[in-house]
Amino acid sequence: MSDVFISYARRSTAKQAQAIAQALGSAGYSVWWDQDLPSHRAFADVIEEQLARAKAVVVIWSAEAVKSQWVRSEADKARELDKLVQLSVDGARPPMPFDQIQCADLARWDGAAEHPGWRKVAASVTELVGKAPVAPATARPSADAATAASAPRDKPSIAVLPFANITGGKDEEYFSDGMVEEIVTALSRFPALFVIASRSSLTYRNDGRGTGEIARELGVRYVLDGSVRRSGDRLRISVKLADAVEGSQILAERFDGAMDDVFALQDDVATAVAGRIAPSIEAADIHRAHVRPTSDLTAYDFYLRAVRRERDLDKPAMLDTLALLDQALARDPRYARALAFASLAHSALFVLGWSDEPEQSRRAALDFAQRALSEGPDDFEVLGIVSNVLLWAGDDIAVADAIAERALASNPGASFTWWASAHIKLFDGRPALAIEHWRTHLRLDPRSPYNAFIQSGTGLAQVLLRHFQAAIPLFGEAMQTHPEYPFSLVGLTVAYAHLGRLEEARSTLKRLTPASTRSVLDAVRDADHRELIRSGLALAGADV
Repeated sequence: MSDVFISYARRSTAKQAQAIAQALGSAGYSVWWDQDLPSHRAFADVIEEQLARAKAVVVIWSAEAVKSQWVRSEADKARELDKLVQLSVDGARPPMPFDQIQCADLARWDGAAEHPGWRKVAASVTELVGKAPVAPATARPSADAATAASAPRDKPSIAVLPFANITGGKDEEYFSDGMVEEIVTALSRFPALFVIASRSSLTYRNDGRGTGEIARELGVRYVLDGSVRRSGDRLRISVKLADAVEGSQILAERFDGAMDDVFALQDDVATAVAGRIAPSIEAADIHRAHVRPTSDLTAYDFYLRAVRRERDLDKPAMLDTLALLDQALARDPRYARALAFASLAHSALFVLGWSDEPEQSRRAALDFAQRALSEGPDDFEVLGIVSNVLLWAGDDIAVADAIAERALASNPGASFTWWASAHIKLFDGRPALAIEHWRTHLRLDPRSPYNAFIQSGTGLAQVLLRHFQAAIPLFGEAMQTHPEYPFSLVGLTVAYAHLGRLEEARSTLKRLTPASTRSVLDAVRDADHRELIRSGLALAGADV
């Protein structure tokens, strides 16, 4: 499910729609517009589906849009659902009855976050979506957008500029330079990134030029800069990540810690920064799809669309994801991450009961996983995904755990690997460790698209730890997004049953099928934990 749906007239306002989509995307919102239409479905069905699911609908009025029956129909549906946000880009007034609703004037908007019209739009989106932006949203077009960076075109490119030392004089610069070197080292662990060596980037201290000019000189698209402040035994590092081509800020973050062990702190901060930068860059590139880490650019486009579509986390999204990955793999059959992502999508269909042929989906998941391992045996993302596929669709949890540990060792700054490892630890009888791994994931990716599954997994971990009362609100939060997720329903049934709340346990059990109940029970490998789940289900009346 996307946060925002954008409605506009294609011929006259495509550029404005793209700028608005980029601005909202940079602010941390997921955005759907017709550039994301899949090629295998009727576009009217997709538009109606996406509009209904979005939390906010941004309608871009223009002279052409006022005459468009499509735009007017989409605006009418949004008004009916109380999620309409209106703006005008050429001074055109909304038609009746939309002229009775507030409409922001973006006729002279240049992408600045402080523009009065944009502030109105941003405030409305924030209220409707229910979450604040991660950074000031800007989408200022750049005259240099057409001049590609000289870094490899198959990877996003980044330079870490010298951090400002706001503690003292030049004698303190060694510390801030050391922080830059540690962050560069951590970023270099991401094979998907092209990182300028610190030996080069540190020469720009006191340069005085803007980051855009330095980025062009180094041939990179992204620039990270920041500051270091020490006060007594406390340390604060502030960082900002910018897209130097688009002129937009992607990330702004601050880290605080103690000086007891400066080297350990440097490593902790560097790992956390790396883990947050990679998803931020990925989100920006998914939307724009200009930088591609594969020799086949079309395959990469299909892959990026699949990654974005999968995040809606429902059956139609998973089917769309597989269709897009099929097209990517038709272009590049050895594309390791696309193979891994296909294995994940097939396993999701199998585990979540969305497949019409469950055994066929399970076999397909394992087949794609094996192919992904063959093509990317050292890729931490491939390893993380495959470890979870083997957990859900395989039968040897020890192998899944070994692969997850390889992924963590390969790149401890990659948030997904912690998410994947947590599930394995949970079902292998280590619920406390699973909770710690999910916490690490959330520190690296605080706006995780998997949050509902994390809440459900944490709730089940609390059940296995016999903290039944603590588990209940976690399941409630998870089920706001995925009300029929079997692991939440089983966990909630068991928690209620062991607390003696049998009426609520029986009511929850009715929402489960025998097959889904059995699939959850079978996932729990530890004998004592399985008996705890089985006995709770039996108390609720399940035949297990």
